[in-house]
Amino acid sequence: MHQKERIKVICELLEKNGYVTVQFLTEELHYSSATINRDLNVMQAQKLVKRSYGGVELIKSRAVPLLFRYNKMRPAKNKIGKKAAEWIHDGDTVFIDSSTTAQYIGKYITDRKNLTVITNNMALASFLGEHAINVICLGGKIVEVPSMLCGDETVEQVRRYGADKMFFSTGGCCKDGKIVSGGVYYLMHKEMFAHSNQHFFLVDHEKICDSAKEYMGTMDDVDYVISDFCFDGDMKDRYKNTTFIEV
Repeated sequence: MHQKERIKVICELLEKNGYVTVQFLTEELHYSSATINRDLNVMQAQKLVKRSYGGVELIKSRAVPLLFRYNKMRPAKNKIGKKAAEWIHDGDTVFIDSSTTAQYIGKYITDRKNLTVITNNMALASFLGEHAINVICLGGKIVEVPSMLCGDETVEQVRRYGADKMFFSTGGCCKDGKIVSGGVYYLMHKEMFAHSNQHFFLVDHEKICDSAKEYMGTMDDVDYVISDFCFDGDMKDRYKNTTFIEV
């Protein structure tokens, strides 16, 4: 098992048990205490966990750690990413934001010709760069360890480019069609909107909510919604200019 895989399993055990000892992890994963300690040191550096008295616990924060979000709802995000990739063609220039959902698009577009991808996700940029895709990685501050960039520099750099299509996800959307704000990514998303011709909103069923405190727009602002959630007829009638794609 590679370190990333062990860390994923450790995260799942911590999510389930809250606090566990190093000895417990060595017995569960069948690795030496030295190996487990190295994994925990990496997780501590990423501010995922807090270590104390021979054990470890999750750091309680308002934001869900990136590693958890990437693996959470994996099948749904994979289906959404695969469907979104069908709208990316040879010769396109596209914005793909750093959301964990949009990252799943990457593996389905490696065969595109003369494709340019502009992203603030260093991991996605690195992956696509190995497959002869023209990649522009936006600079900025690391806001989510290890690979998500944003900040004033990122927003400024978005303004330098234009794209045929934008693919993005946020904290979700409400049942009345309001799109939840992307938090720290709000201004970056706004600039990507202004500098792209078509907009694709990606959202899985777990992100459909009744209400939220902050919004960045409504379904009227996007051309396509790609989701594993079946939106009802009233929603589709309200936003007739938006195409709802169910996977």
